[in-house]
Amino acid sequence: MRKSQHLITREVEAYMTLYEVKVSAPLQFVVSLNASLQSNSDPEAIRSLVYRLVEWYSAWKPTADLGPTMISAYTLAFQTHVFSVLPPSFARGIKAVVSATLQRTISQSPDPQDRVLWQAFDTLSLIDRYETLIASIGYEFIESYVEETCSGKWSEPVLATLRAWMVDKIVPWMLYPFARGATNADEAKIMMQGVGSRFDFHMHKTLCNLRTKEIFDIIVDFPDSAGALQDLKECLARVDQRADLVQALRQANNKRLLHPGADTKDILTHYVSTIKCLRIVDPPGVLLFKVADPTRRYLRDRPDTIRCIVASLVGDGESGDSLVDDNDPIQPLQQPEMENYSDPEWNPEPIDAGPDFRASKSSDVISTIVSIYDTKDLFVKELQVLLAQRLLAAKDGNFDRERRNVEILKIRFGEAALQVCEVMLRDMTDSRRIDQHVQSQKASSMHPTIISRHFWPALESSDMVMPGQFQILQEQYAKEFSVFKPDKVLRWLPHLGRVHLQLELEDRTLEADVPPLEAAFIELFSEKDVWTIDELVLRSGSVNRNAAVKALATWVDMHVLKEDSEGVFRLLSVAEGPTPRSRPQAPKPAETGELPPVMSVQQQQAEQMRMYWKFIEGMLTNLGSLPLDRIQSMLKFAPGYDRTAEQLGSFMEAARREGLVNVKDGMWRLGK
Repeated sequence: MRKSQHLITREVEAYMTLYEVKVSAPLQFVVSLNASLQSNSDPEAIRSLVYRLVEWYSAWKPTADLGPTMISAYTLAFQTHVFSVLPPSFARGIKAVVSATLQRTISQSPDPQDRVLWQAFDTLSLIDRYETLIASIGYEFIESYVEETCSGKWSEPVLATLRAWMVDKIVPWMLYPFARGATNADEAKIMMQGVGSRFDFHMHKTLCNLRTKEIFDIIVDFPDSAGALQDLKECLARVDQRADLVQALRQANNKRLLHPGADTKDILTHYVSTIKCLRIVDPPGVLLFKVADPTRRYLRDRPDTIRCIVASLVGDGESGDSLVDDNDPIQPLQQPEMENYSDPEWNPEPIDAGPDFRASKSSDVISTIVSIYDTKDLFVKELQVLLAQRLLAAKDGNFDRERRNVEILKIRFGEAALQVCEVMLRDMTDSRRIDQHVQSQKASSMHPTIISRHFWPALESSDMVMPGQFQILQEQYAKEFSVFKPDKVLRWLPHLGRVHLQLELEDRTLEADVPPLEAAFIELFSEKDVWTIDELVLRSGSVNRNAAVKALATWVDMHVLKEDSEGVFRLLSVAEGPTPRSRPQAPKPAETGELPPVMSVQQQQAEQMRMYWKFIEGMLTNLGSLPLDRIQSMLKFAPGYDRTAEQLGSFMEAARREGLVNVKDGMWRLGK
């Protein structure tokens, strides 16, 4: 046999040449082969080579009476020689042939010769030699099918469908290489147990990779993507790729979400969806803890985060983007709890939990969002600001919605934190009652809103003075109020509110609903027809010049005033231009969505910090350079000081930019 092995070598080279070169130009040394082979496709050359090698093996195989030892020695020698002369391209050919068998099995058009082919593979021990290659073919088909049928389909779970496809299509093909020799189904099942588990693992791994790649869009599409989340949860239990999921989602967040171009409301909406999605995938919350940390830090640094959260808490139903689901139960804010090891339901933390992880028993999304900040006081103050804006903006006197919101927020934040809001609501009711009493004593066209100065957020101040008849109305109303409430004094905020006017000109009558500054300016034009903008600003109490220009533009647009030259305005007692007398002027509509100028929490804090600047200036003057922590500890003795070191640091940095202080090596000193 050894003397004739060159015959096998020659045929192997001939068949492999057929496989490697184009069949239209066969080489001279293969002319002696069967001419029919020259018209076959490349994989068919590999199939023919396998059959030819089986013929050589069977022709030289010792007879059974020589015993198993001789047969084993022969088989080993034959296979050793064959494997030594097969070129590397043979593996590529085997892959093509095996892929064709799998394709025919999946398409339910099996070739009767496939069983013969697998028997030939078994005879030559090609299955054992190329087992990894054969398995990789199945893996590739699984990957292709999962990518094709599951990509972008998140509404329903697909694992059950994939398992059924595996049983119907892949398992029948697997019987050829991995359950050869089985005489019944039970034997085949036992033989397939190990490799079947590997194929099932790969199917889960492929789906897990796909869902990990799509996780950002899955979260955006929640709750319509609940099916994909159930699949991902099951896949992660089978495949340990939790770290990959965390990394993929954090990278997607940084690239697509956590940047200045994203709106804070969108970031919060996505964060809430992330909370809900990852609680489905990982109920203990380890994945959420690892993914959410960059998002929480980014939201904490955004100045409008608290306002967006509070706007959602008060149920801004018109915008349709509330962070709170109306079907969710209203719960008090959950506080972090210490581990209770005596709890019979206590479980240890997951193995991949970090040292800072604390399991949260709360399912309340609002508690998770509020915990972005160390204290809830910031939310309570912002609630007061937003409630003040909405109460002052209400025109119909109906505060049922605000009262309902306050009652709901009492459950979340506690009654003590919402006492100021209760006073604000009571002020609105008392204001209407007081106005009704004053009107009953002396009718007036003025209907002011009377609030308690100590319980409301600071309102933006102004030096504006209402002239003419408006001032008279204020004085008359204040007189009647002092009779009804002798222990209280009204302090007018004339720049707030709306004024409904009826203008009687020589050729027309107009009605307009305008802010007080516009009303003050047009009242001054009843004294004389021409005013300069500087004169108007001076008579109105030195108001802001930009605001004055805007107010005058309102009347110019309504063809009541005309700017004859820069800064000089004239009353049009008789209409000019194409506007016909019979065509009434459209009244100035009230601007929708414009809330009263209540100072925001940041503005209030900045104003309060300016009060403490004198303390800081005195420290640095008397004691020289001081570190920030020393300034903070000394400021705690100032009345009403409750700022954190971070807030003080922000204020000092703002003072440094203005040149008031300098800092070097952490030591602050007064600027020169």
